[in-house]
Amino acid sequence: MFSSDTTPIEILLVEDTEADILLTEEAFAAAGIANRLHVVRDGVEALAFLRQEGRYAGAPRPDVILLDINMPRMNGLELLAVLKRDPTLMTIPVIILTTSQAEEDILRSYQAHAASYVVKPIDFGRFYEAIQALGRYMLTIVRVPPPG
Repeated sequence: MFSSDTTPIEILLVEDTEADILLTEEAFAAAGIANRLHVVRDGVEALAFLRQEGRYAGAPRPDVILLDINMPRMNGLELLAVLKRDPTLMTIPVIILTTSQAEEDILRSYQAHAASYVVKPIDFGRFYEAIQALGRYMLTIVRVPPPG
């Protein structure tokens, strides 16, 4: 458990699978991780959020992005490439959180400057443990650069 005086972090979860969204929300809440979890369903929606366009006007800049690979419209690897070419977004750490264990996806993610690559466990207990570990990593180890 994390103390309640931990400064909340802004997390953008880019995920299209409702079950994975709910499990992630539940695991963060149950672990007592102080965060503000924002959810978008694909890369196109993520860019609108990050650029504060349309209904996302005034959206906070995330401290970290949890990014699935397999999504409609714009997949995670396409989004990652766009983010790392954009000077205003390139410093946001991106953690790939996916079911893909394909070596090509792992290699392409790191070549596109992902901070980490985490394979989602199928089992809820292990998924919960993985989210808790990510929370500890994001709150106690990682230091992110200031915006801009």
